[in-house]
Amino acid sequence: MAAPNIVNVTSILGEVDQFALGTTLTTTLITAASNKVYKINSINIANIDGTNDAAVTMGIVKSGGSQINFASTITVPADATLVLIDKNNGFYLEEGDAIAGGASATGDLTATISYEIIDDA
Repeated sequence: MAAPNIVNVTSILGEVDQFALGTTLTTTLITAASNKVYKINSINIANIDGTNDAAVTMGIVKSGGSQINFASTITVPADATLVLIDKNNGFYLEEGDAIAGGASATGDLTATISYEIIDDA
């Protein structure tokens, strides 16, 4: 199915999801629903470990395809936050596309993803 026409939308719903990242670097975090397009506004990674640095890897999985990373083993210092995506470099996910990723250490990194669900139905 084609992506919805974002000129003639019937609804735009703001969402924020948070994830504790594990060491599986291909864990699906968000998948765009059928007949929707998701506008990714920001992705922030927080290192909640007070002592150790940790690395984040994150990418896009096109519907049925393999993961292509937009961030690969980027170090986030202990007690710090990394802005991976902001309003200046946001992107769209078409239906069936996903954001996937993980960390070098389980329990060290959290991801906060802000996005809009756009529907033309």
